[in-house]
Amino acid sequence: MNNSRREFLAKLGLATAGLGMSSLIPVFAGQPKPKVFFEISLAEWSLHNTLRKGLLDNLHFPAKAKNDFGISAVEYVDQFFRDKAEDKAYLTELKKRSDDLGVRNVLIMVDTGGPLSDLDKAKRKVAVESHYKWIDAAKFLGCHSIRVNLRGGGNADEMAQASVDGLGRLSEYGAKAGIGVIVENHGGFSSDGKWLVGVMKQVNNPYCGTLPDFDNFCVERSGNSCTRQYDRYLGVHEMTPYAKGFSAKSRNFDAQGNETTVDYVRMLRMIKNEAADVFKGYIGIEYSGTVLSEDEGIRATKLLMDRVGQQIS
Repeated sequence: MNNSRREFLAKLGLATAGLGMSSLIPVFAGQPKPKVFFEISLAEWSLHNTLRKGLLDNLHFPAKAKNDFGISAVEYVDQFFRDKAEDKAYLTELKKRSDDLGVRNVLIMVDTGGPLSDLDKAKRKVAVESHYKWIDAAKFLGCHSIRVNLRGGGNADEMAQASVDGLGRLSEYGAKAGIGVIVENHGGFSSDGKWLVGVMKQVNNPYCGTLPDFDNFCVERSGNSCTRQYDRYLGVHEMTPYAKGFSAKSRNFDAQGNETTVDYVRMLRMIKNEAADVFKGYIGIEYSGTVLSEDEGIRATKLLMDRVGQQIS
């Protein structure tokens, strides 16, 4: 580790593998810490490089969350156990491990189920039905929801119509299982808050909701460049009435431990003011940066969320 990197991590309180995590949390002299309005979960995507390198597998993810980061709730990604959705022996072992650790299984992020908004009715039907197994797996594991994407084609009106059909039919299946079907702003029309709220209103199912991500608001892209960005604070504001969780995206931090793209004080205060009375769920850490390691980035995000949560409580 070079000196500049060591100095930066020391300022964040991360130089000793996260053991000095109290350094950025306010001290309330002799008083209990304020109760924050949310619980913290860990999105498995935060460790996607570690998983892809074979240094961690899905079965060990709950233990990693609990033992390395002190986080007792997890959000799985289907990519990391894509052939296990109907494997009862595997799911039983995963549930046993999380239960033994006292780790709550919150949701499964589904990326491999196919385009729910495909303009072709037959292809859309296949995509809807391919998500069923993940709803069943989520129910078995004790999750509250699966997270899905709205992808397809056509213009805004065509895709909205296809989304209402595909998402609506999948939400009907979810309702029968008692499992939510929640949409993340994940690029394209789904990152347009007004468009997504319009879809939510038409589906009109209490088991259909949103998973607002703090940073996925690129509506139009050219190559690797975003050419039209939706306002992140407006988007989260619009999606919040339908939210069954939130995704705290983080990429980089300044020397004071603040995320450099998202104003966490503004974002979390807005969520608290608009949703605290109805939202008692999880805000998931999703570190996606490259400057810090995945472990360091998760710790830095948790420190920030703890500090801001107490500050605004």
